[in-house]
Amino acid sequence: MERLFDLDLQLLTDSVYTVVNVCILCIVASYLFFNPVRNFLKSREERIRSDLDSAQQDKEDAFALKQEYQRKLDKVDKEAEEILSSARKKATKNEAKIIEEAKEEAARIIAQAKKEAELEKKRVADDMKKEMITIAAAMAGKVVVASMDTSIQDSLIEETIKEMGDKTWLS
Repeated sequence: MERLFDLDLQLLTDSVYTVVNVCILCIVASYLFFNPVRNFLKSREERIRSDLDSAQQDKEDAFALKQEYQRKLDKVDKEAEEILSSARKKATKNEAKIIEEAKEEAARIIAQAKKEAELEKKRVADDMKKEMITIAAAMAGKVVVASMDTSIQDSLIEETIKEMGDKTWLS
């Protein structure tokens, strides 16, 4: 009977050569192909890790920068509010000052108007006195001319009063 698998010396040497060749092939393939690929993958992994570390550092720097800018914005907002508050206070003071000056000006104008009214009253009163003196002188002249009769004198007074009018004596 023949065997399917015969262990003879030739088969054993061929098997040993095949195993040795496969090992040599693996070593050569490892040296030529696998090590460069491993080195490439290792360098890529290190580059990715350094990029991630750099990104993390950049993220932390950006966060710190954001906080600093936020503090500056808050400070600027505070300063703007202080400036606006100061401007409002100044405006309120100026408003009060302008109102006070306007009141003083109004009081001065009213006082000036009262003085002018008093002067006008005095002028009118002086004019009235002069008119009365003129009328009295005219009456005296008429009385002297008409020879001092009582009835004539009464008629002259009545006539003079009519000439002056009622409005002159009422004002």
